[in-house]
Amino acid sequence: MTLSERQQRILEFIRQYTAEKHYPPTIREIGQAVGISSTSVVNYNLNILEREGYILRNRDISRSIRLARDERPYAAPVRIPLVGVIVASLPVPIPDSDFAMLGEDEVVELTRDIIADERGLYALEVRGNSMVDALIHDGDLVIMRHVKEAQNGDLVAVWLKDEKETTLKRFYRERDRVRLQPANPTMEPIYVHPANVEIQGKVVLVIRRLDRVA
Repeated sequence: MTLSERQQRILEFIRQYTAEKHYPPTIREIGQAVGISSTSVVNYNLNILEREGYILRNRDISRSIRLARDERPYAAPVRIPLVGVIVASLPVPIPDSDFAMLGEDEVVELTRDIIADERGLYALEVRGNSMVDALIHDGDLVIMRHVKEAQNGDLVAVWLKDEKETTLKRFYRERDRVRLQPANPTMEPIYVHPANVEIQGKVVLVIRRLDRVA
């Protein structure tokens, strides 16, 4: 079967996108690239490409489209849930839960050359500028690994039990107290009793939001 011009454009976009980003496009991204507003029309053409042996798909996995003639192994991206916000300023109350929820369907997708081990990962959006000297700005995303213990100097999400407040700071244990250190010379550290501190995660990656940079 001879492919239509539209199908050829879709196939070429999949080829170029995958080569550039090292993971395949979504159906919506394909539609935007080739000027198709309906995802069902894109899906119809993808079915033809699959039937004719040009692509392979797994409909249960997002971004599963790959070229059938591409012999390079494909690793599905790591999907990390974006579960809420974390305050990088003075701690602020978070009502009814540790984090303010942004939406259950929001995820951050990263290639496995960036994050290989996806166990216990979640993402938070940063609010505030207390960690600017650690290159974390308001609006950035931090990828956290869920841990309950921290070493001195670790950059962690801390829940202050008595105050019911949350903050992002560097952790230091000092005798009978914990110092939560900002990375901003205009801000003072926070001192709390160790029993008042609950470690909820450690920062493993920062995703810079360039559109938020002044």
